[in-house]
Amino acid sequence: MRGGDVTGLADIDLSQGGFWAAPYTERAAAFEVLRRERPFAFFEEPHVPWARHGPGFYAVTRYADVVEASRRPGDFSNAEGIMVFERPPESVEFFDSMINMDDPRHARLRRIVSRAFTPGMIAQLEEQIRQVAAEIVDELLERGPCDFVTEVAERLPLTIICRMMGLPESRHRFVAERTNIILGAGDSEYTPEENPAVTILTAAAELSGLVKELAAERIENPAGDLASKLVNANIDGESLTPRELGSFFGILLQAGNETTRTAISHGLVLLTEHPDQKRLWAGDFERYAATATEEIVRVASPIIYMRRTATRDCELNGRRFGKGDKLLLYYWSANRDETVFDAPDRFDITRSPNPHLGFGAPGPHYCLGAHLARSEITAIFRELLARAPGVHAAGKPDRLRSNFLNGIKHLPCSV
Repeated sequence: MRGGDVTGLADIDLSQGGFWAAPYTERAAAFEVLRRERPFAFFEEPHVPWARHGPGFYAVTRYADVVEASRRPGDFSNAEGIMVFERPPESVEFFDSMINMDDPRHARLRRIVSRAFTPGMIAQLEEQIRQVAAEIVDELLERGPCDFVTEVAERLPLTIICRMMGLPESRHRFVAERTNIILGAGDSEYTPEENPAVTILTAAAELSGLVKELAAERIENPAGDLASKLVNANIDGESLTPRELGSFFGILLQAGNETTRTAISHGLVLLTEHPDQKRLWAGDFERYAATATEEIVRVASPIIYMRRTATRDCELNGRRFGKGDKLLLYYWSANRDETVFDAPDRFDITRSPNPHLGFGAPGPHYCLGAHLARSEITAIFRELLARAPGVHAAGKPDRLRSNFLNGIKHLPCSV
């Protein structure tokens, strides 16, 4: 986007940082044009100083196309990477997690770790999630105006994930800071403009080191936490290698923290901008809890896109692709597809059905932590609307500079 309102295809360039810094209304208008006029538009890749420059990508913007590509991992692979750029070889040790794998490697790992994320397991966590949410709101009421992201939205998922893994509270800040660096790559608040690769890889190595320490300790002294279960897991004769364990913990710490934090932060912005929806939810919280949580995730779309790479010459809903072509599946756009969602730009906590792709599309890579994220989002807004009904965003959100994460770094709030 070259600035100003979107008027047509010539004004849209998804590889430019300015596009992602523009207001959401302009972004929405641009994706509407792409869905209607060029649903598989091709763009040059953005220049990323810490990665190899590639040949360009196709923007997959329609709901049906995103879903179809996600259901065909044999044609559209995760193994080449999930972000637009080519990963530098030195990063593979830290970022070769199961999200960057295809079957059978992916299926094997998911079989082992998925038992920690069943609805039944999350139900066992419910009381702990409610307790942490209540403690956060206690402190919010005592503190008053603050940064909602760092004092509320970030703390709940970070605390729960760290407790699940058995990390002591003294290490929570360490995890948050390293995660911000890794996922905030490209934002000068987290990574310097000079030598950003060093900063990112150092943070990843430090996080990996923490995980290895924890794993070694749990091998010697098992506890009742997730780390102990996975370190000592043996399911149908399968167990995790030390490297697999480290990469899984890394993605768990990052994804389990960042995406839920983003959804909660957007939730407060949305409820502030739509006081009628806030009053409706506060008036009968449990009645609307499930649909409101899904609507927050739909509108927020914390992960803007995921990349797939064509494994062979193939077709996707009438469009031919060649082996090696990169496709960016834009969940943010699919969640606003007017052929699927009535009045998609409207925030409606009663929306049902709501088949959004905020946790990914149906397929082998659907978000493993979706149940946990839903539980955390619901818990924090239950506490906020019951005990701090006047809470609201007191200024504009400070958005993360990223074309991958729809993050909010800071958000002033008042109670």
